[in-house]
Amino acid sequence: MKTLKHLLLIAFAIPFFTSCGYNNMVDKSEMVDASWAQVENVYQRRADLIPNLVNTVKGYAEHEQETLTGVIEARSKATSVNISADNLNEANLAQFQQAQAGLTSALSKLMVVMERYPDLKANQNFMDLQAQLEGTENRIAVERKKFNDATRDYNSYIKKFPRVIYASWFDFEKKPYFQAEAGSEKAPKVEF
Repeated sequence: MKTLKHLLLIAFAIPFFTSCGYNNMVDKSEMVDASWAQVENVYQRRADLIPNLVNTVKGYAEHEQETLTGVIEARSKATSVNISADNLNEANLAQFQQAQAGLTSALSKLMVVMERYPDLKANQNFMDLQAQLEGTENRIAVERKKFNDATRDYNSYIKKFPRVIYASWFDFEKKPYFQAEAGSEKAPKVEF
């Protein structure tokens, strides 16, 4: 009789655990992590382009050293902030975004400086680098959107009943979203 109770308990428990969504939670969590890795990949691509861009500009704009130094320092700060997908939380993501925002700001200043040099704008190396940088900025936006989509999918999945119960049992926690920078709702002012 005792064995029959154990068998019945196991018979009822197997469907319970196989339908709890654990494997889907793992898949969705991995998708968020993979999306984050791709965000870091495109930011790294941008960081890799910057030294070439700065060196090209140096030849034309020697007296703009302060701007060039600012870009180099911002790149250094941005590349020093690394977040592992395992340690992805709101505070770390905010720190990463802040470092990247500093680099974006420095690059914007560099672009304004470059507008002052017609010979530089006509230089093929510069034009190629500028096109690559623009393309990279677009890739960054696309990958951040994909990351937020994967995060939304994961977060909504683990919050739905009854998975919210299983998610807490197995330590699946909400993942942070990539947020817009403060003040980004206002168009930037460009002055020459």
